[in-house]
Amino acid sequence: MTSPKNVPNRHGSAVVTLPSDTEILITRVFDYPAELIFKACTTPALIKRWWGFETGEWLVCEVDLREGGRWRYVVREQDMEVGFHGEYRQIDRPHRVVSTEVFEGFPDGEALNTMTLEEVDGVTTMRTLVKHSCQEHRDGHINSGMESGMQVSYDRMEAVVAGLREAPAAA
Repeated sequence: MTSPKNVPNRHGSAVVTLPSDTEILITRVFDYPAELIFKACTTPALIKRWWGFETGEWLVCEVDLREGGRWRYVVREQDMEVGFHGEYRQIDRPHRVVSTEVFEGFPDGEALNTMTLEEVDGVTTMRTLVKHSCQEHRDGHINSGMESGMQVSYDRMEAVVAGLREAPAAA
């Protein structure tokens, strides 16, 4: 495998593809080790710093990081509360997390997310495969505006992880 190259700025560089009628694949490269990306994705204090928009007010950020454990995020954005929850199915630190995800505004639309982190020479490619039960749910997810929010969140995650690298004891 060819080593990914460090680049000055990866902001807005996540790529969304549709591998099948029921799947969304999100790919984003980070110039940081997989362990730091994993930590940012699974530690409530860090998740609150990158997930969603800066203007959101966190109401709930719970992570029970174990197979069978549950997670839940609830954020207030202006006058609207938005919640998501799921259950961890598989955890292989720092390479893979499989979990369900339910947008609480559409409880019948549970998806199965498989996040993989592949590190080469300190550069990590994060791939998240989102598998929906049907094309209608996948299309609803895509048409929700998720991509613009995801780009903002991943850019914010990059800044959080940069801070972890500079001061790992502070995290």
